[in-house]
Amino acid sequence: MRQRYSVLLIPAEEGGYTVLVPALPGCNSEGDTFEETVANARDAISLYLQVLVDRGEEIPAEAGATLVVSVETEVPTRETAAS
Repeated sequence: MRQRYSVLLIPAEEGGYTVLVPALPGCNSEGDTFEETVANARDAISLYLQVLVDRGEEIPAEAGATLVVSVETEVPTRETAAS
């Protein structure tokens, strides 16, 4: 059986990416390049799912495509926090 999961690739300050898998809490990985990060994400998901199978737990299905939006907000300063 094959299952598809959305992954979030977050650029790291020092280079590379961190990966989060929203449908699988605690499943994350990282990599130095985009390609390496995607491969590592695939491995992390496989290992995560194997642990669930070994424990006799259900394999979660993704509820739908993950939507990623950018939200802009004001960053408070000491001056605005005091008023």
